Amino acid sequence: MPFRPEPPAVSPADERVAVLWCNLGSPDEPTARAVRPYLSQFLHDPRVVEIPRAIWCLILHGIILRTRPARSAAKYASVWLPEGSPLKLWTHRQAVLLAGWLGERGHRVIVRDAMRYASPSIASQLDALKAEGVTRVLVLQAYPQYSATTTASVIDAVNDWMRTLRRLPELRFVNQYHDEPLYIEALAQSVLAHWQQHGQPDQLVMSFHGIPARNIQLGDPYQAQCLETARLLAERLQLSPDQHRVTFQSRFGRATWLEPYTEPTLRLLGASGTGRVDVICPGFPADCLETLEEIAMEGRDAFLQAGGKEFHYIPALNDSPAWITALCAVAERNLAGWPTYPA
Repeated sequence: MPFRPEPPAVSPADERVAVLWCNLGSPDEPTARAVRPYLSQFLHDPRVVEIPRAIWCLILHGIILRTRPARSAAKYASVWLPEGSPLKLWTHRQAVLLAGWLGERGHRVIVRDAMRYASPSIASQLDALKAEGVTRVLVLQAYPQYSATTTASVIDAVNDWMRTLRRLPELRFVNQYHDEPLYIEALAQSVLAHWQQHGQPDQLVMSFHGIPARNIQLGDPYQAQCLETARLLAERLQLSPDQHRVTFQSRFGRATWLEPYTEPTLRLLGASGTGRVDVICPGFPADCLETLEEIAMEGRDAFLQAGGKEFHYIPALNDSPAWITALCAVAERNLAGWPTYPA
């Protein structure tokens, strides 16, 4: 495979350092036509679906991509903002704020946001950084808890991009920050701020994105890291074991995923006489389809229809100052030793 032409080399004094802030992605618009290629790219990733390719492609193209895009488009439409996808908007804003915070700390660093399965793609953003004279890149992901289905997939995308290059940049990857004290503090502050305004619930449900249970049996550390995040958050909030619980959402397909599942748990709580439930999604730093539609809409309906009285969704960290402070601390620690201060 021939390597691509390189941009003109810059002098060592002009070399730049960058942070690439990566998230999952979102279709460009809430239509079946836009959702179909997005889902196709996402579900073709062998990190996401570990089923023999031939069998999976028959299922994917024969059933899923024929039926799911229209249903998913309707869900996206229910949370779409005038400016576009909530996930893309928040992710971009986080990158802008991260750049500003690092600049205030004296760092000369470029920050770009990228999407694993949408635009702006990881490859296109890395191309742009290279053209700007960037020779060192810190890849920082919007996944506090490591999973091969997410974290490793971003690393795969970066490696695929590098295979086409003659001159490779220095790279560092942040694989997880599930127990970062400032991240836990940001979560706690968001909960406490909500409780100060609305009072405290009977139950706090911490809902994380699910993955197949088989992945854990094969060595994925995701479940353990989710549980550690939840333990630290509950400890910071001084909650007793009977005041909170951990669940997993977004199950896909017929396989067993991490349990307990979020929606059945909410129904059980509603039917058992729990008056008020608050739900927070610690693994989602930016509000998106999975938080705004699956939890704040579908989860609410499940709880109330089962007999619950009051349901609150606690928004994602988004652009909260405590979260940007945590994000910047993680970035700054992993940038250590690189020439980020002006000469």
